[in-house]
Amino acid sequence: MEQIEPKITEAVNQELACRKCGATVNFAPGTSSLKCQYCGAENHIEKAGETVEEIDLEKFISQPAEKSEQLIIRTVKCPGCGARTTLADKVTAAACPYCDTRLVVANGGAQSLIKPKSLVPFVIDKQKSSQFFQKWIKKFWFAPRDFMSRAACESMDGMYVPYWTYDARTFNQYTGLQGTYHDVSESYSVQESGRTVSKTRQVRKVRWSPCAGDVEVLFDDVLVPATCSLPEKIIKRLDPWNLSQLTAYDDRFLSGFRCEAYGVDVKSGLDQAKVVMKREIDNRVQRDIAGDEQRILSLNSRYQGVTFKHILLPVWISSYRYNQKVYSFLVNGQTGEVQGERPYSVFKIIAAVLAALLAVAVLFFII
Repeated sequence: MEQIEPKITEAVNQELACRKCGATVNFAPGTSSLKCQYCGAENHIEKAGETVEEIDLEKFISQPAEKSEQLIIRTVKCPGCGARTTLADKVTAAACPYCDTRLVVANGGAQSLIKPKSLVPFVIDKQKSSQFFQKWIKKFWFAPRDFMSRAACESMDGMYVPYWTYDARTFNQYTGLQGTYHDVSESYSVQESGRTVSKTRQVRKVRWSPCAGDVEVLFDDVLVPATCSLPEKIIKRLDPWNLSQLTAYDDRFLSGFRCEAYGVDVKSGLDQAKVVMKREIDNRVQRDIAGDEQRILSLNSRYQGVTFKHILLPVWISSYRYNQKVYSFLVNGQTGEVQGERPYSVFKIIAAVLAALLAVAVLFFII
C-alpha cells in the first residue's frame, strides 16, 4: 500500500458545531441527525449520493489503492488485548472497551486503513442498550452477587466494529455416493419356553451408487468479523444483522462514538468467508446427490467475481476484570441482541444442589 502524506483525517468524535449554540453535536441513534446535548438542536445528515459499493477483490489486490480509497486515523493500541481503537481529540486517557486496560494517547499513532464504504448507524441508544443489558444479566442466578452489582454500574461504550462482506459466484464439481434405503429379511433365533425358535425381521440396508455432477452456488454478503479483540463465539451470536440498512460511509455517523481499526486483513477475511461458503456448498451438493444418504468423495470449487466491502457495524460494549479475568458484554446496536460472558458462584451452585437434595429427601420422607 503506497505511503500517504501525514495529514490526519479524524474518523470519529469529530468536533462538529451546533448550528444554534456552537457546542459539539453527536450522532443520535435511531435518527439521521446530529443532536446537541445542551440545547437539543438537531443537524440533519443529508443522505450521501454514493451508493453502497462492492469492490473487485482481484483488481484491488493487483493494483495499489488510490488515496481516496484509504483513510488515516489516530488509534491507540491496547497493551492488554492489542486492539487498536480511536479516542476523541481532547481525551488523554481512557479504558479499553474490550479488556478494561488503561489506554494512554501517548502510546498511539496514525494508521492507514482501507476506507469503509458503508456502515449501519446506531439504532439502539445507550440508555436502551443498558436496559437490554440489565434484563439479560438478571437471568444469571448462579453469578456472584458482587459481580452482579458491579456489572450493573459499568458504563457501556458505543463502538463501530469492523467487518468484511464477500460476494462470489462458485462452480463446484463433485463425485460422490448416493445411498438409497431398502429392507431385507433377516433370520434370527430366540429362546421361548426353553426352546430355540427361528424368526425373521426386516432390516434396513443402504445401497450405494456412484454419482458426479456440477453445482453453481451464488453468495451475497458473507459476513466476516475483522476484529481480533472480541471472542469469536460471542460476536458471532450477535447475528443476524440487517445489512439492507447499510448506508454510505459518513464521518458524521461516527461522531460521539469510537471505532476499532480492523485486525483481520481482506485476504485473511476471504479465507474465513470460504469456510462459511463451503458449508453451504456441501449442503447444496448433498441435495444434488439426492437419495436417502449422501457421501461427498471429492469436491473442486472455483470462485469467480469475488467482491468485498469494508463495513462498520454498531456494538455497545462493556467489559471489566473480575478475579483477574476479563468479561465482555456486547449489545447489538441495531437489534438489541445481548451476548456475553459471566463467572459462576461456587457457593450458589453448592447451595442450589443442597436445596435440591433436601427437597428430594423431604418428598421421599412424605411419600
